[in-house]
Amino acid sequence: MAIRIFFHTDSICSSQMKDIAIRPVGSKKMLNEFIRLPARIHTKHSNWVPPIYMDDKVFFNPKKNETFSHCDTTLLLAYRGNEVVGRIMGIINHKYNVPNRLQEARFCFLETFEEYEVAEALIQAVEEWARERRMTQLVGPLGFSDKDPQGFLIEGFDEPVVIATTCNFPWMVEFMERAGFGKKTDLVVYKLRIPDTIPDIYAKIRSRTLNNHSGLKLLSFHSRRQMKKYVRPVLQLVNETFKDIYAFAPLSAREMDEFANRFIFLLDPEFLKVIENDKKEVVAFVLGMKDISKGIQKSKGRLIPFGIIRILLAKRKTRQLNLLLGGIKEEYRNSGLDAIMGMSMFESAKAAGMEVIDSHLELETNTKMRAEMEKMGGEVYKRYRIFQKNL
Repeated sequence: MAIRIFFHTDSICSSQMKDIAIRPVGSKKMLNEFIRLPARIHTKHSNWVPPIYMDDKVFFNPKKNETFSHCDTTLLLAYRGNEVVGRIMGIINHKYNVPNRLQEARFCFLETFEEYEVAEALIQAVEEWARERRMTQLVGPLGFSDKDPQGFLIEGFDEPVVIATTCNFPWMVEFMERAGFGKKTDLVVYKLRIPDTIPDIYAKIRSRTLNNHSGLKLLSFHSRRQMKKYVRPVLQLVNETFKDIYAFAPLSAREMDEFANRFIFLLDPEFLKVIENDKKEVVAFVLGMKDISKGIQKSKGRLIPFGIIRILLAKRKTRQLNLLLGGIKEEYRNSGLDAIMGMSMFESAKAAGMEVIDSHLELETNTKMRAEMEKMGGEVYKRYRIFQKNL
């Protein structure tokens, strides 16, 4: 049943009434409208990168995305007449909302034109949905976990967008504040220039670390087939090392495989760095990917028939490497493993013709990782914000 919401507009148009209908996605046609709407909203937004639509159809399908099995979700569309003018998704992740934690509902994938009343109607609909399920707070933008796009961009609107991050107009930040949301936390993104020569300090740290920890081995990869063997060990380390990070929910074995299948065909083996101990246990890793944003833009999010070619051409031309994931087993932290992997990543990036590295999102409170980025010459060039509102 559609939720019909009526609002007075601002004082300029106070004599007019807006008729906005909020309807849950209940058919393949509506899901397709949900997925395709952002392309209309961002038509003249030069930095916007469309999703890979083949991936989105899997991501939003409960039969193909295991994460739905432990979440309550709602997908909503806003209509004015017969026209779709907005969308939003609500999520309650039961792996994250465990006893003794705040009962959070999340919103994500909020998209509207520059019309506050549409955003307000969508947000109010998710708020009501969350209250019915006894949630005490609504936060977002935040997906199933911190591996999905999170936060609205609040600084760096002129910078290019990379895969798995949010692209929004400045008005969306204004809409959140107007709807009564405040700051939950910020995330920062660093840009690092790849040096012509690796500083001597890193070579010294690598030598000292390997001498102090006999049995450690930095692995090199030359094919995606080799990488596949390490998908689960690497993501199991993610479960272990990310457990206290805000918004993280542990991945099941099936979710690990699904996550890998979404991205592995886009990865280059030389940008996976893994360190094993003498027991063949993965104790540290970092994963990067060549920036393919320009290729996705040119392909308009379609892989078939020529999109994959455009993406592969973009990989050849790019001079930017995007970091995706990284982690170090607790007992091996502060021992120089981050420097070993960083040095190896710099060397591989330089050999591949890369000039800059995008750090991906780091919580502003992750002072240790931020210090490492700044030690390597990184500068914050984008900032995202997750908002919160008590219900």
